[in-house]
Amino acid sequence: MQIILGSASPYRAELLARLGLPFLQRAARVDETPIAGEHSAALAQRLAAGKARAVGAGAPGAIVIGSDQTAECGDFILGKPGNFAKAREQLRQLSGRSARFHTAVALLDTRSDRLLGDLAVTEVRFRPLSDAEIDAYLHRELPYDCAGSFKAEGLGIALFDAIHSDDPTALIGLPLIRVRRLLQALGVAVL
Repeated sequence: MQIILGSASPYRAELLARLGLPFLQRAARVDETPIAGEHSAALAQRLAAGKARAVGAGAPGAIVIGSDQTAECGDFILGKPGNFAKAREQLRQLSGRSARFHTAVALLDTRSDRLLGDLAVTEVRFRPLSDAEIDAYLHRELPYDCAGSFKAEGLGIALFDAIHSDDPTALIGLPLIRVRRLLQALGVAVL
Protein backbone atom coordinates (compact mmCIF):
# COMPACT_ATOMS: atom_id res chain seq x y z
CA MET A 1 0.00 0.00 0.00
CA GLN A 2 1.47 3.32 -1.08
CA ILE A 3 1.35 6.09 1.51
CA ILE A 4 1.35 9.71 0.37
CA LEU A 5 1.77 12.71 2.62
CA GLY A 6 -0.45 15.41 1.12
CA SER A 7 1.69 18.30 2.26
CA ALA A 8 4.76 20.22 1.14
CA SER A 9 5.70 20.82 4.78
CA PRO A 10 9.21 19.65 5.68
CA TYR A 11 8.09 19.54 9.34
CA ARG A 12 5.30 17.08 8.61
CA ALA A 13 7.55 14.95 6.41
CA GLU A 14 10.17 14.77 9.15
CA LEU A 15 7.54 13.70 11.66
CA LEU A 16 5.97 11.06 9.40
CA ALA A 17 9.42 9.60 8.71
CA ARG A 18 9.63 8.72 12.42
CA LEU A 19 7.08 5.93 11.83
CA GLY A 20 9.56 4.16 9.55
CA LEU A 21 7.10 3.63 6.70
CA PRO A 22 8.05 4.54 3.13
CA PHE A 23 5.98 7.41 1.76
CA LEU A 24 5.83 9.92 -1.04
CA GLN A 25 5.20 13.60 -0.51
CA ARG A 26 2.95 15.72 -2.72
CA ALA A 27 1.81 19.28 -2.16
CA ALA A 28 -1.91 19.68 -1.65
CA ARG A 29 -3.47 22.69 -3.27
CA VAL A 30 -6.59 23.82 -1.44
CA ASP A 31 -8.10 27.19 -0.67
CA GLU A 32 -7.33 27.78 3.01
CA THR A 33 -9.70 30.73 3.41
CA PRO A 34 -11.93 30.30 6.47
CA ILE A 35 -15.68 30.21 5.92
CA ALA A 36 -17.51 33.02 7.71
CA GLY A 37 -18.16 31.96 11.30
CA GLU A 38 -16.05 28.81 11.00
CA HIS A 39 -14.46 27.75 14.28
CA SER A 40 -10.71 27.11 14.33
CA ALA A 41 -11.11 23.35 14.93
CA ALA A 42 -13.67 22.97 12.12
CA LEU A 43 -11.37 24.86 9.76
CA ALA A 44 -8.44 22.55 10.54
CA GLN A 45 -10.61 19.45 10.01
CA ARG A 46 -12.06 20.75 6.73
CA LEU A 47 -8.62 21.62 5.38
CA ALA A 48 -7.05 18.29 6.42
CA ALA A 49 -9.82 16.38 4.63
CA GLY A 50 -9.62 18.70 1.63
CA LYS A 51 -5.87 18.15 1.33
CA ALA A 52 -6.27 14.37 1.52
CA ARG A 53 -8.98 14.46 -1.16
CA ALA A 54 -7.06 16.87 -3.41
CA VAL A 55 -3.95 14.68 -3.48
CA GLY A 56 -6.00 11.47 -3.47
CA ALA A 57 -7.75 12.46 -6.70
CA GLY A 58 -4.57 11.59 -8.60
CA ALA A 59 -3.40 8.65 -6.48
CA PRO A 60 -5.40 5.45 -7.03
CA GLY A 61 -4.53 2.62 -4.65
CA ALA A 62 -2.96 4.82 -1.99
CA ILE A 63 -3.52 6.08 1.51
CA VAL A 64 -3.21 9.84 1.52
CA ILE A 65 -2.52 11.76 4.72
CA GLY A 66 -3.78 15.32 4.93
CA SER A 67 -3.14 17.55 7.91
CA ASP A 68 -3.71 21.13 8.91
CA GLN A 69 -3.22 23.21 12.00
CA THR A 70 -5.06 26.26 13.21
CA ALA A 71 -4.74 28.23 16.39
CA GLU A 72 -6.88 30.56 18.40
CA CYS A 73 -6.27 32.98 21.21
CA GLY A 74 -9.35 34.54 22.67
CA ASP A 75 -11.55 35.64 19.79
CA PHE A 76 -8.95 35.63 17.04
CA ILE A 77 -7.63 32.85 14.80
CA LEU A 78 -3.87 32.81 14.37
CA GLY A 79 -2.75 32.07 10.85
CA LYS A 80 0.70 31.80 9.31
CA PRO A 81 2.09 35.31 9.65
CA GLY A 82 4.09 35.38 6.41
CA ASN A 83 6.41 38.19 7.50
CA PHE A 84 8.22 39.78 10.44
CA ALA A 85 5.66 42.50 11.20
CA LYS A 86 2.71 40.10 11.38
CA ALA A 87 4.73 37.57 13.42
CA ARG A 88 5.72 40.28 15.87
CA GLU A 89 2.08 41.31 16.28
CA GLN A 90 0.99 37.69 16.85
CA LEU A 91 3.62 37.13 19.53
CA ARG A 92 2.70 40.42 21.21
CA GLN A 93 -0.93 39.24 21.34
CA LEU A 94 0.16 35.85 22.74
CA SER A 95 2.49 37.24 25.39
CA GLY A 96 1.32 36.11 28.84
CA ARG A 97 -1.74 34.36 27.39
CA SER A 98 -2.86 30.87 26.42
CA ALA A 99 -3.67 29.66 22.92
CA ARG A 100 -5.32 26.50 21.63
CA PHE A 101 -3.82 24.74 18.63
CA HIS A 102 -6.04 22.39 16.64
CA THR A 103 -4.10 19.87 14.57
CA ALA A 104 -6.35 17.86 12.31
CA VAL A 105 -5.38 14.79 10.36
CA ALA A 106 -7.36 12.97 7.67
CA LEU A 107 -6.44 9.68 6.00
CA LEU A 108 -8.07 8.78 2.70
CA ASP A 109 -7.94 5.22 1.35
CA THR A 110 -8.40 5.91 -2.36
CA ARG A 111 -9.28 2.26 -3.07
CA SER A 112 -12.52 2.49 -1.08
CA ASP A 113 -12.88 6.30 -0.78
CA ARG A 114 -12.91 5.77 2.99
CA LEU A 115 -11.93 8.93 4.86
CA LEU A 116 -10.97 8.83 8.53
CA GLY A 117 -10.08 11.85 10.60
CA ASP A 118 -9.10 12.99 14.06
CA LEU A 119 -8.19 16.17 15.89
CA ALA A 120 -5.54 16.86 18.52
CA VAL A 121 -5.89 19.91 20.74
CA THR A 122 -2.83 21.46 22.36
CA GLU A 123 -3.00 24.20 24.94
CA VAL A 124 0.07 26.47 24.98
CA ARG A 125 0.66 29.01 27.73
CA PHE A 126 3.04 31.74 26.62
CA ARG A 127 5.20 33.47 29.17
CA PRO A 128 5.25 37.28 29.24
CA LEU A 129 7.49 38.38 26.38
CA SER A 130 9.30 41.68 25.94
CA ASP A 131 9.56 43.31 22.52
CA ALA A 132 13.32 42.67 22.59
CA GLU A 133 12.75 38.94 23.22
CA ILE A 134 10.17 38.73 20.43
CA ASP A 135 12.47 40.50 17.97
CA ALA A 136 15.47 38.37 18.94
CA TYR A 137 13.44 35.20 18.53
CA LEU A 138 12.00 36.20 15.15
CA HIS A 139 15.42 37.18 13.78
CA ARG A 140 16.92 33.84 14.88
CA GLU A 141 14.22 31.42 13.78
CA LEU A 142 12.15 33.17 11.05
CA PRO A 143 8.92 31.26 11.84
CA TYR A 144 6.83 33.05 9.24
CA ASP A 145 5.34 29.84 7.80
CA CYS A 146 4.06 28.61 11.19
CA ALA A 147 0.67 29.30 12.76
CA GLY A 148 1.32 31.27 15.94
CA SER A 149 4.74 32.54 14.76
CA PHE A 150 6.93 29.96 16.49
CA LYS A 151 8.62 26.60 15.99
CA ALA A 152 8.06 24.45 19.07
CA GLU A 153 10.64 21.95 17.83
CA GLY A 154 13.26 24.70 17.90
CA LEU A 155 13.93 27.84 19.91
CA GLY A 156 10.20 28.59 20.06
CA ILE A 157 10.03 26.36 23.13
CA ALA A 158 11.68 29.26 25.03
CA LEU A 159 8.51 31.32 24.55
CA PHE A 160 6.32 29.03 26.67
CA ASP A 161 5.48 28.47 30.30
CA ALA A 162 3.62 25.21 29.59
CA ILE A 163 2.27 22.89 26.90
CA HIS A 164 -0.65 20.51 27.49
CA SER A 165 -1.44 17.81 24.93
CA ASP A 166 -2.07 14.08 24.68
CA ASP A 167 -0.14 13.88 21.39
CA PRO A 168 3.31 15.48 21.69
CA THR A 169 3.95 15.86 17.95
CA ALA A 170 0.65 17.64 17.30
CA LEU A 171 2.05 21.09 18.03
CA ILE A 172 4.77 20.58 15.42
CA GLY A 173 2.12 19.79 12.81
CA LEU A 174 1.33 16.06 12.59
CA PRO A 175 -0.19 14.13 15.53
CA LEU A 176 1.64 10.81 15.14
CA ILE A 177 -0.33 8.96 17.81
CA ARG A 178 -3.48 9.67 15.83
CA VAL A 179 -1.82 8.95 12.47
CA ARG A 180 -0.70 5.53 13.73
CA ARG A 181 -4.19 4.79 15.03
CA LEU A 182 -5.83 5.78 11.73
CA LEU A 183 -3.28 3.82 9.68
CA GLN A 184 -4.09 0.75 11.75
CA ALA A 185 -7.82 1.27 11.13
CA LEU A 186 -7.02 1.23 7.41
CA GLY A 187 -4.99 -1.98 7.71
CA VAL A 188 -1.48 -0.55 7.84
CA ALA A 189 0.63 -1.75 10.78
CA VAL A 190 3.44 0.52 11.92
CA LEU A 191 5.15 -2.17 14.02
